[in-house]
Amino acid sequence: MAVAMSNQVLSLYNTLAGKPLGKWLFSKLICFKAPYFGSIGPRVTRLQPGRGEATIRHRRGVTNHIGTVHAIALCNLAEFIGGLSCEVSLPPSMRWIPRGMAVEYLKKAVGTMHAVATPAFEPHETSEGYELPVEVTISDPQGETVFRARIGMWVTPKRAAQ
Repeated sequence: MAVAMSNQVLSLYNTLAGKPLGKWLFSKLICFKAPYFGSIGPRVTRLQPGRGEATIRHRRGVTNHIGTVHAIALCNLAEFIGGLSCEVSLPPSMRWIPRGMAVEYLKKAVGTMHAVATPAFEPHETSEGYELPVEVTISDPQGETVFRARIGMWVTPKRAAQ
């Protein structure tokens, strides 16, 4: 996917990713901008146009009553990396917002969760809004898929500055 490097999020990630604690700092900055995601403590491990990856540790704050990673923590991880993947994949003139999410819980989620998000097709510039599905798969430490989501991102042109 070809995206202009004027994308501030992607530029920031690329600047920090190769530095010590850079991916940790990038993840913290995203959670500062969108504080709710801080509740799951996500860590972005890869971000480029067309693909994003992130993890969350299995810790008490994301655990449910049966000792597994809570279903909604998995949803939050999916929306977190799905949104970032969409952001860095869009042409600079476009913006996005999640419109809906369908999820499948496939097995108990135990251990550090690894999420991979990919837009279903290359986003394009247009004067009309369109839905961009973003597929997210979350796997356990053994590489087995425990969760899948399809997030419908509504993509529209940015409004002109007033």
